[in-house]
Amino acid sequence: MKRRDFLTAGAAMSAISGMNPADGAAAPAFTTRIVRLNLQHTWTTTMSSSQYRDTLHTAYTRDGITGHGEGAPIVRYHEDAAGAQKAADSLRDLLLSSDPMQFAKIMAEVFHRVPGEWAGKAAIDIALMDWVGQKLKIPLYSYFGLDPADTPLTTFSIGIDTPEITKQKTREADDFPILKVKVGLSTDEPTIEAVRSVTKKPLRVDANEGWTDKEEAVRKINWLEKMGVEFIEQPMPAEMIEETRWVRSRVHIPVIADEACQRASDIPKLRDAFDGVNVKLDKSGGMLEAYRMIQIAKALGMKTMLGCMVSSSVSVTAAAHLSPLVDYADLDGNLLISNDPFHGVRVEKGKLMLPKTPGLGLTAAK
Repeated sequence: MKRRDFLTAGAAMSAISGMNPADGAAAPAFTTRIVRLNLQHTWTTTMSSSQYRDTLHTAYTRDGITGHGEGAPIVRYHEDAAGAQKAADSLRDLLLSSDPMQFAKIMAEVFHRVPGEWAGKAAIDIALMDWVGQKLKIPLYSYFGLDPADTPLTTFSIGIDTPEITKQKTREADDFPILKVKVGLSTDEPTIEAVRSVTKKPLRVDANEGWTDKEEAVRKINWLEKMGVEFIEQPMPAEMIEETRWVRSRVHIPVIADEACQRASDIPKLRDAFDGVNVKLDKSGGMLEAYRMIQIAKALGMKTMLGCMVSSSVSVTAAAHLSPLVDYADLDGNLLISNDPFHGVRVEKGKLMLPKTPGLGLTAAK
């Protein structure tokens, strides 16, 4: 199937599935598809190394409108695209028999019926929200009462690699005023030094739970501060909250929770160990839960950040519509791939530029 074909797949399936004999309207449809996204560079973190990522794409069609969704399964939480697709497909009857304008009620039932499979839930949530925005004829940022002018600058991520390739990646990110660098291995110092040899830009780093010794974490974070790093994400494993609290009391830059913060219920227990939280639609289950997480974190006086997995413009654009709410953004997953099937949010010198058309504002890539 060609890239542009999926944009109308939902409508096509609706036509195939039959007509409503009462009013002649095409029956609603819900379709799923696993999409392989090819990376421009091999992507390496402390958890894995890969040249592609498989994500779940969904299409929800009703009343001649098709909403698109995407979820990027996270290996850290024992998820894959096949499992996400199976979970989403199991909910087809619920989605087709429900009123999509009651999307909060639908998603509550989705969360109740399906344990885990957060990427699959996110793919459903995003498709419903895209449909609702199009039905109401407004961009989703307007639905949430947000000003698109308030979007933050997004970082551009530099995965773990050799010093020479790290330098190359840094040069390729010349248009981005802030960089995010993956650390958490024995090569941390050479990695940061390689970046610093070609740029003086502000840096943010993500250790992806890479340091298990709290003394090492303090030593590395204090060194990173001297190298111009603004904050550190998830320096220690998610379960080591007490150790992270100890580390936080001995460093001078903010410590942001990522793997330790999956959903809204996690946030209160993190308040004393972290300065902020990184919210991702793929690990929270979609836009509604992500919005809830941001509001709870803000109410607790914590910094807020929107992140993403390696994914297409569907998931990244959905997150970007919420970005006027947050302090930091790391929404570049679509910029790391070579075969994005959609266009959505754009980036101009690091600034997130939201589509002005209804819903997510996606168009098919040619």
